[in-house]
Amino acid sequence: MSLDKIGIAQRIAQELKDGWYVNLGIGIPTLVANYVPKKINVEFQSENGILGMGPFPSGNNVDADLINAGKQTITALPGAVYFDSSMSFAMIRGQHIQLTVLGAMEVSENGDIANWKIPGKMVKGMGGAMDLVASADNIIVAMMHTNKRGESKILSECSLPLTGVKCIKKVVTNLAVLEILPEGGFKLLERAPSVSVEEIKNATAGKLIIPSNEIPEMQL
Repeated sequence: MSLDKIGIAQRIAQELKDGWYVNLGIGIPTLVANYVPKKINVEFQSENGILGMGPFPSGNNVDADLINAGKQTITALPGAVYFDSSMSFAMIRGQHIQLTVLGAMEVSENGDIANWKIPGKMVKGMGGAMDLVASADNIIVAMMHTNKRGESKILSECSLPLTGVKCIKKVVTNLAVLEILPEGGFKLLERAPSVSVEEIKNATAGKLIIPSNEIPEMQL
């Protein structure tokens, strides 16, 4: 059984460490804020100028003026601060973020990422992705393993315009947790519940390294 977007976010939330500053990209990454493990404190930063972002609002707890970089309404935790874009990107470029979580359309076995443009399609702009991948040392990608046509998005080389080169450390998909090795290749760390290693192999176009036949299932 492959994961849905919530499952991917829940698994990535397990990577959070107490005291970290974390930037969440648009799409699946924004869901990570809803699943912070108990007993740890994490400060979520949104590039439009907030530090101390909380989970998504529910019920009457919605403030239309309080949004993240993807224009979704959010909550702010006690002690949250607001600032302009120049301060926000100074924080990113100054490498004050311990973890960045991004969505992607493609990732290569060398750690390249394509997540901002599909040729021939309208795009609002690259946003802060270029700054994030150029400045961050610890980037996890949250994405679906294949596209709507069933074609792999985990590739030997990206076919779409690149956002960053050799910058991704780990990928969490609806099928697997993959570590990108310094020498290249996707090392299979975990598989989604009830998903076989063979299914992951068939859905992966890039070099897949399987350290053993006993790949553990993700614990959500």
